[in-house]
Amino acid sequence: MRWLRYWRIRFRRRVLRPLRHFDRTLERFVTDILYERRRSSGTVICGFFLLTLSLPFRALTVLRRFFYGRRIFRSQYLGCAVISVGNLTVGGTGKTPVVEMLARELQRHGRKVAILSRGYRSRTEFFLTRWLRPITHGEEPPQRIVSDGHNILLNSAEAGDEPFMLAKNLPGVVVLTGKNRVRSGKYAVKKFDCDTLILDDGFQHLRLQSHLNLLLIDKGNPFGCGHLLPRGILRESPTELRRATHILLTKSDGQRNEALETYLLDHRRDGTPILECRHAPRCLCEVHGQEKISVGKMRGHRIAAFSGIAAPENFETFFNKCGAELVYKHRFPDHYRFTEEDIGRIFERAQACNAEWVVTTEKDAVRLLPGWFYPLPTYFLRIEIEIFRGNNEFQRLIASIRSLSGH
Repeated sequence: MRWLRYWRIRFRRRVLRPLRHFDRTLERFVTDILYERRRSSGTVICGFFLLTLSLPFRALTVLRRFFYGRRIFRSQYLGCAVISVGNLTVGGTGKTPVVEMLARELQRHGRKVAILSRGYRSRTEFFLTRWLRPITHGEEPPQRIVSDGHNILLNSAEAGDEPFMLAKNLPGVVVLTGKNRVRSGKYAVKKFDCDTLILDDGFQHLRLQSHLNLLLIDKGNPFGCGHLLPRGILRESPTELRRATHILLTKSDGQRNEALETYLLDHRRDGTPILECRHAPRCLCEVHGQEKISVGKMRGHRIAAFSGIAAPENFETFFNKCGAELVYKHRFPDHYRFTEEDIGRIFERAQACNAEWVVTTEKDAVRLLPGWFYPLPTYFLRIEIEIFRGNNEFQRLIASIRSLSGH
């Protein structure tokens, strides 16, 4: 069978590798257009084309909102507390640490919490099977349980990066994934007796009725270039922030942004509190080990960093702020599934730059397999939320959730 192995290797080198490289290059190019990271004749032409596609997307979002507002489409009530945590843009607001903080706080106050996630880029059933189910009368696939509160039952590829990370960090909290979050919510209530559901990335999810809508806005890049998908990063118009019951400005540097605050005050619902938080780095945690290094001990060390997140700028600038020297950095597309070959190249370049440590984000660390070779100490940056403006409002938010009936 040597000939078969020979042709398999040639196919992988001559076909799959160039296709994978082209896919990554194209995704990076489109991402640069969405975030306006570079400007050239090519990006301007493609940007104009994408702008024409944004118009029907805007019309669909308005029409969908109209149908739910007129109760042509109906939201379902599950008889328990439902809190939606979401954003107006795609990625980059630091939503996962906020969901983790909220779940941990509610759990501390005696609530039985379940997190319902869509499971972005997780392994799902073949789309034709899903579409043909009403015709073939096939059975629904079983509920995808990332964590039952005691055990983690799916890996990051099956569950998605964020749900797996939440399950890992929140023992005692149920984590479910699935596009049908009404079904997931019913399952959490019936199977695990949950009395509080947190919709991860749920601001645009209208099928499930929410008691509270916590809207996250990245203070450094609140609305991108102001265009809707696919030209910009907005999922819907910024005027929709009036649906929020609470607004949380994330990734704050502590400086006031009067223009943004005025816009929020003009477009929010009357009385909607505005809170502000920072994503505070706590420590470096060994990727496949127990070692932890305080942020202060990074000073003077040579760091190589890589990430596959929507907005890597804050992650990359952190090292210089804490006194470390960033000698090499590499950006992958958001949610990129690393290969051993990718990681091998990262370490080769890190060693060529005389890096002492290799550091990635916590979300990316869940995609690094333990069997791979890591020639340098490898860590992820542990981030936690600090609310420094509106902490009393946050405590009132927790109290209002605690006052909601269970079932």
